[in-house]
Amino acid sequence: MREAAFAKQNKNKWLQFENILSNKTTVNPNELSDLYIEITDHLSYAKTFYPNSNTERYLNQLASKAHLTIYTTKKESKNRLISFFKTEFPTQFYHHQRELLIAFLVFALFGSVGAYSAAHEGDFVRAIMGDGYVNMTLENIENNDPMAVYKKTGEVNMFLGITINNIKVALMAFVYGILFGVGSLFVMMQNGIMLGSFQYFFYEKGLLWESARTIWIHGTFEISVIIIAGCAGLVVGNGILFPGTYTRLESFKRGIVNGLKILLSTIPFFVVAGFLEGFVTRHTEMPDWLAIFIIGSSLFCIVFYYILYPIQLHRKSTKTLTPN
Repeated sequence: MREAAFAKQNKNKWLQFENILSNKTTVNPNELSDLYIEITDHLSYAKTFYPNSNTERYLNQLASKAHLTIYTTKKESKNRLISFFKTEFPTQFYHHQRELLIAFLVFALFGSVGAYSAAHEGDFVRAIMGDGYVNMTLENIENNDPMAVYKKTGEVNMFLGITINNIKVALMAFVYGILFGVGSLFVMMQNGIMLGSFQYFFYEKGLLWESARTIWIHGTFEISVIIIAGCAGLVVGNGILFPGTYTRLESFKRGIVNGLKILLSTIPFFVVAGFLEGFVTRHTEMPDWLAIFIIGSSLFCIVFYYILYPIQLHRKSTKTLTPN
């Protein structure tokens, strides 16, 4: 790449970094560290391909200023965890909403495939859910308690078991991202097909609403964060496939770190999902309005925290950095 093209491609980012450095009192140290890594990577590139150039001198000056700012002012916040969930993670996650959309679309597509297959292949649900589970559910339906499966285990044991299992699924969706993201999409496919066939099974029995109002009390959080974990895996895969101006190794490392942050953000939601499944879902006698309220509130929390709030923070930071 020619020097002029390299400078043109990254000029806006360098100017943004300069603006951040000139406003030290409001800088987020962790964001500054990430930008510093990127600037030093650009500096290494310039030293290799444009030695003794104006671009190299400019980046060297910028990196030196950043280094001084970081290592003379950076202090670990006493409220590090609060800061992570309130600003650090949502600000970062804005840049990964494309991966979130892909994970969601793949899950939704194979959810439809699962429902379609269940409708046209009589034994499909048994192949996916297992004979034991299907037979137990049919027995529950005959006993006029189709959702009895959520009542057969003690509250605490169900809460712990479900939470641990869900976290294991999320870890799998994340770790499989190392297979260039394809592994994460495979996990989305598996879970999508399972959910689609499961819901069609109840539809076929005339129990779609009964099942949906019960399952989605905990399933709204549970399914959402599995999709978000798939997004984390795609971030890892993209780090391998699309290094950009970074070395592939550095890009992979950044993908791992960013993916882990996404995965960490889901843990509170998994705990809430486990709590709901263990202690709330079993109360199938609850009125419809209460079930709808819980489902709607859960959906709003997910959409706000992972979509609306990151967009809001991004717009705010962009407005702050845009010169008058």
